[in-house]
Amino acid sequence: MRLHRLDLTAFGPFGSTQSVDFAELSAAGLFLLHGPTGAGKTSVLDAVCYALYGSVPGARQSGQGMTLRSDHAAPGVRTEVTLELTVAGRRLEITRQPPWERPKKGRRAGTTVDKAQTWLREYDAVQGAWKDLSRSHQEIGEEITQLLGMSREQFCQVVLLPQGDFARFLRADAEARGKLLGRLFDTRRFADVEKRLAERRRAAETRVREGDADLLADAHRMQQAAGGAMELPDLTPGEPGLAEAVLVAAAVARSTAREQLTAARCRLATAESALADADRALDGVRERDRLQRRFAEARERAARLEERSGAHREARTRMERARKAETVAPALEMRDSEDTAHRRASRAERHARALLPAAFEDAGAAGLAAAARRAAEELGGLESARRAERRLTELLGEHAALERQERADEEAREDAETWLAEWDGTRAGLRDAIESAQQAATTARELDVQRDPARQRLNAARLRDRLAQDMETAQEQARTAREDALAARQHWLDLKEQRLNGIAAELAGGLTDGDPCAVCGATEHPAPARKVDGHVDRETEERALAVHQRADERRAESEQRLGGVREALAAASAEAGDTPTEQLAREADELERRHTRAREAASVLHDAQERLRRAEHEHGIRVAARSEAAVRAASRVGHRERLDRERATLEEELARARGEATSVAARAAQLERSAALLTDAADAVRAAEDAAQRLKEADARLSDAAFRAGFDTPQAAADALLDDAAHRELQRSLDAWQDEEAAVRAVLAEPETAAAAQRPPADLAAAQRAAEDADRRVRDAASARDAAARRCTELDRLSARAAGSVRRLGPLRDEYDQVARMAGLAAGTSADNERKMRLESYVLAARLEQVAAAATVRLRRMSSGRYTLVHSDDRAGRGRSGLGLHVVDAWTGRERDTATLSGGETFFASLALALGLADVVTDEAGGVRLDTLFIDEGFGSLDDQTLDEVLDVLDSLRERDRSVGIVSHVADLRRRIHAQLEVVKGRSGSELRMRGTR
Repeated sequence: MRLHRLDLTAFGPFGSTQSVDFAELSAAGLFLLHGPTGAGKTSVLDAVCYALYGSVPGARQSGQGMTLRSDHAAPGVRTEVTLELTVAGRRLEITRQPPWERPKKGRRAGTTVDKAQTWLREYDAVQGAWKDLSRSHQEIGEEITQLLGMSREQFCQVVLLPQGDFARFLRADAEARGKLLGRLFDTRRFADVEKRLAERRRAAETRVREGDADLLADAHRMQQAAGGAMELPDLTPGEPGLAEAVLVAAAVARSTAREQLTAARCRLATAESALADADRALDGVRERDRLQRRFAEARERAARLEERSGAHREARTRMERARKAETVAPALEMRDSEDTAHRRASRAERHARALLPAAFEDAGAAGLAAAARRAAEELGGLESARRAERRLTELLGEHAALERQERADEEAREDAETWLAEWDGTRAGLRDAIESAQQAATTARELDVQRDPARQRLNAARLRDRLAQDMETAQEQARTAREDALAARQHWLDLKEQRLNGIAAELAGGLTDGDPCAVCGATEHPAPARKVDGHVDRETEERALAVHQRADERRAESEQRLGGVREALAAASAEAGDTPTEQLAREADELERRHTRAREAASVLHDAQERLRRAEHEHGIRVAARSEAAVRAASRVGHRERLDRERATLEEELARARGEATSVAARAAQLERSAALLTDAADAVRAAEDAAQRLKEADARLSDAAFRAGFDTPQAAADALLDDAAHRELQRSLDAWQDEEAAVRAVLAEPETAAAAQRPPADLAAAQRAAEDADRRVRDAASARDAAARRCTELDRLSARAAGSVRRLGPLRDEYDQVARMAGLAAGTSADNERKMRLESYVLAARLEQVAAAATVRLRRMSSGRYTLVHSDDRAGRGRSGLGLHVVDAWTGRERDTATLSGGETFFASLALALGLADVVTDEAGGVRLDTLFIDEGFGSLDDQTLDEVLDVLDSLRERDRSVGIVSHVADLRRRIHAQLEVVKGRSGSELRMRGTR
């Protein structure tokens, strides 16, 4: 990395813009940055750091960059830092602007904050120009960090070399050295490894403890299942031997449980045998008890039968009389049937005689039949009178129909006469309406032809008005475009003239010693023209020309638009004329209204023509209806006369036929009813006589049947009869007696029942108690057997689960042992780590050993070969070892602590350590070459000889094409170092001045 140029504006103590040409300072190899205290020497280094990383070292970075602004800067000047450098073969320019609280624009009071901005550009040697790379803070930060290979902390320690920090580093303890080296070499990954190993150890230990806890929980479950007979080991989760102890205890518990299961099975078999004996004894007692109760019940039933023997004999006698009476039952039923028929026939005879006149009260069946025949013969003679009566009714209907037709024809004739009287007026009105509608249609067609020209003229007038407004706008735009084009042209010509006036300086910028001048051809250029302030280059002139060309194009476009508007306005004015738009609109509206009224009036033409056609058709219908009504009236006169003559003849015939009745039909109804009553009465008399004869014959047969059955009278036989329900009930009672008597004899005759009755009474309660006791002992034994079986099953299950847990825990325990051993070694707590050195300390010790070796090369030259820095990994007291740093004194040959060095010795030892550290960190960062270094203070503690030796060492860095900047206010250094960058302090802010450069 090589710095070329640094520009500061309103940064730190610098109120105005200051520039540092590091290319000229670096040409001497060694340069001095000096100035009074507080002038801003460190601010120059802060600006370099801020340009690269966007922040400054240490506590000076606060307030998100707001404190970087100079208090001497004008309110309108923004803080800015620009750094040009070469890194990794690429020439870059970084510009950063921190957040800026500026006054609000315009007349608004107060301030506003602009965000921070960053630019990154790269110089393209082929094109000879800078090209933009990025404006993103994050992208630029990542790009710079990747190119440098160092973080901000590493850069501040390696490139800016703060001597006070390295003096403290020499005297610090191992812990302080570790913190500084950890920041420089970024050994966080090794600390992360330690942390990761510790986390893995804790995680593995947690998994082992959780597994042991689960195993111990299973052991407690086995102890509970074993009924407390299992002894558990006195171990906690994570202790060695827990798994083996649990498995041994589980095996003992399973063996004991199986022995208990065998004993329980034997006790159950004994109890089941005793239960079988008790059940058999109980069955025998129950059978004897049943037989004894059966015999006692049979004796009781026999006694009850003996008590009811009298009633049984009476029922048997009654059943025998009922069977005899059943032979007389048909004669009894016949006599009752005939008696019922005789009474029914007598009632019918009395009813029929009551409907006849008194003359037939004592008439016999023959007399009644003769009277009925006479009435039927008279009824047959009335048939011709009935036909005459029906015809008379038809004549009356025809006469009424003629009357209705006459009235209808009269009404139709009157309606036709009324309508025809108004026909002439109706026809004239309809013809007038048709003529008016035809005239309106003609008017509508004429107005329709005038509508389109009126609308076109109105639209043209409206377009004319709108284009007139557009004309004014286009004229204003064209005028503005012409003014802008003239101003841009004048600006371009002014810049072109300025460039031509300063073209000598522009040509001189391309001159190189030894190359001929393009103007005069000389190869020496003793006094080339220099650019003055405000010089115009080609790029500026070309930009102005481009602005002028664009303005001229806009002028041409505006004039073209103006010409188009003018042409359109002329065309619209020619079509619309000079008539105002409002007048044209009124004329068009009036024309539209007239056209609408004409169309509405013409729309009734078809309706009027249709009404006239219908009226003419109706006129023909009315005339025909009037003629037809007159014809029908004439034909009805002869028909009415014929009907009247036939009606008179029929009325005379009917008067003779109906006699005293109101009509022939009434007379016929009287004769029909009389003949029917006489016939019914004759039939009823004959039926009553036949029923009396059959009843007499039935009485004789009943008396004979009762005598033969052994009954004194027919009534005695009737009393002995039983109905079906009484017969069934009596038979059921007799059958039940016989069944009960047979059953009692059978039970009393059973040998085993009689034998059981001779034995003592059975004690059923005692036998049941014995059986229940035996059953309870079986249940208890079965419960004990089941509990023992469940205990064995549960212990087998838990043992298998515990064995599986032990198998799964095996790899976890092995992993835990390995991880714990590695974590102990990395943390320095393991017994195998004799020096108690952590992994990060071990890596830092290797880096410190490299730093000490690199620093010794320069320290030996600075101390004239007296001192050598060496790394020590000895433990300090009870602490950990690995980061010790000693100095070997060649004069005494002894190794001593760096804290024993004097002030001057400490300075050049820390300087050598800083330079060595820079080399090692550079190699660690990927070999990025650091061509520019800064050393801050410490030279005032050296004597002249040591100072010369130190400066010789620093000057030797030029052999590696490095430049070293010394930051110091020691006056003797201004005499020894010619190339200087002086910081001058003033009331308006500090300024930078370069001395001793070309």
